[in-house]
Amino acid sequence: MSINISLTRKQQEVFDFLLANQDRFLHPPTLDELCLAMGLKSRGSLHKHIQGLIAAGLVEAPNRKQRGVRLSHKALAETTEENDLPFVGAIAAGKPIEALENISYMAVPELLKTENPCYVLQVKGDSMIDAGIFNDDWVIIEQRDHARNGEIVVALIDRFEATLKYIEQYPHETVLIPANAAMQPLRYNPDQVQIQGVLVGQMRSYQ
Repeated sequence: MSINISLTRKQQEVFDFLLANQDRFLHPPTLDELCLAMGLKSRGSLHKHIQGLIAAGLVEAPNRKQRGVRLSHKALAETTEENDLPFVGAIAAGKPIEALENISYMAVPELLKTENPCYVLQVKGDSMIDAGIFNDDWVIIEQRDHARNGEIVVALIDRFEATLKYIEQYPHETVLIPANAAMQPLRYNPDQVQIQGVLVGQMRSYQ
């Protein structure tokens, strides 16, 4: 896919490969992994093309935490369709798990989102099954930092772990409530819980 930035033919080929194979790699690929995947012999030439894509703002510059080759948010935003939303990884519907932020994009019907910024998470676990939310479902989340009691929210606990639960908020505690009769509510001090969004839609695959 060509975008409105001047690239050499080789840079465009590398960019198109990265765009078409976002889901192929478990983690952003290293130069060696990219060489192997693209059938290239010269790691030095690939490095030169990647540097050109970094200069164009299409690939993120490597750092201590992220050494692989990752498309930038700018590149992903410019190559997505109007109805696509950021897919930012997995969310626990059970014991809290770490929130993931390996962002790609997913097509979402217009009726399943709101006019406000939204994103997509994939559910892992069975604590919300009585609300009709099952393992591997995708949920559409409206991004906001507040919710009404009784809404289903993405809650970040202690700034580290995220979970999908009903929320009840009181001056002395915040309660995250599963929709599973076999599970108990989770109780926290209010300053331990940060709301990251509210459930507004849901998708499921039967394949």
